[in-house]
Amino acid sequence: MALPEAEFIWMDGSLVPWAEAKVHVLTHGLHYGTGVFEGTRAYATADGPALFRLDDHLDRLFRSARIVGMELPHTRDEIREATLDVVRANGLGSCYVRTLAYLGYGEMGIDVGRSPVRMSIAAWEWGSYLGGGADEGARLMTSSWRRNDPAVVPTAAKATGPYLNSVLAKAEARQAGFDEAVLLSPDGYVSECSGENIFVVRDGAVLTPPSSAGALEGITQDTVLRLAADLGFPARRENLLRSDLYAADEVFMCGTAAEVVPVRSVDRREVFSSNLVTGKIRSAFRSVVDGTDDAYRHWLTHVR
Repeated sequence: MALPEAEFIWMDGSLVPWAEAKVHVLTHGLHYGTGVFEGTRAYATADGPALFRLDDHLDRLFRSARIVGMELPHTRDEIREATLDVVRANGLGSCYVRTLAYLGYGEMGIDVGRSPVRMSIAAWEWGSYLGGGADEGARLMTSSWRRNDPAVVPTAAKATGPYLNSVLAKAEARQAGFDEAVLLSPDGYVSECSGENIFVVRDGAVLTPPSSAGALEGITQDTVLRLAADLGFPARRENLLRSDLYAADEVFMCGTAAEVVPVRSVDRREVFSSNLVTGKIRSAFRSVVDGTDDAYRHWLTHVR
């Protein structure tokens, strides 16, 4: 399915028409995956569109850049305002925003010394990342591909190149008839899905793998942990085995693109039960992002 085009994309300080947002074929990031990125969602609220946890996404963008040794050419405030400009200029309500910093056209080869850092921010209307059927519960498969080892590439950075790992796992799962893949760490612990953090519910506790298992520290993951605690469920990061997914009372995934998605089965083992805890967390999440939960309105940046 083709991406729904908006009117403008922000590139290196200016809004340009969508079709004119182009890069050179010898762009360093295209050849070597030298880039970092963020995905942020804007939601329709009673006060107009609002970006969810924009400042936290910007903080992670700068952390990722620092980890990979990339100096961003714009300040945090400039990128923040540019994000709002993109949503505003395109007249978007609910949308997904992709912020990308990458090494551009300069010198070919592994050395990054003479390639300029370039940036873009695009936004478009994007519905359910996993499709409408995911609301009834996604079907997961444990991938034969292991999650990147943090000692090989920094899994704490949301970097472009290492996402080939996720691409391979997702393709394998889809070709086998599943909705999504679960990746294990090199040590055999559950890490994350190809584009989402994963949670299990066991005896009323809400558990998710730690970053030491190679899982990216997700902003939606952090949101879920806080909401679960507010709802009275013990919530923590903890190492999980593959068998913990099979034996869980409930399993669900979360991410900026996917939001909060229940899981029906893992490796053809049914785990979709009452969905009691997952359902409450999904409902609380929706109240936060649409601005009806006053306790978390500080997480919303309105586009005015």
